[in-house]
Amino acid sequence: MQPISCRNCGNRVLVEKYSNEHTSVQWLSDAESACPEFSRRAALGESSREIPTCPSLRQSIDEQAYEGALALSLRSYPTPGRLD
Repeated sequence: MQPISCRNCGNRVLVEKYSNEHTSVQWLSDAESACPEFSRRAALGESSREIPTCPSLRQSIDEQAYEGALALSLRSYPTPGRLD
């Protein structure tokens, strides 16, 4: 998994991209605390389990994959990762 930062809020997550459509994201802290979008929606009564993704984070991941900063994984299963 590779560290990626959201270009909107700076939140850092670990990401593994298996294809253009399949992306695995590992949050490193509570989504409602780390992400303004999750926080906003939680304040409206939604559970973080009901929120599929943050559009800004999704766009950041897609842009970084397009730019080559996030390579497609050849693995068929997730691998552990960490931020240094």
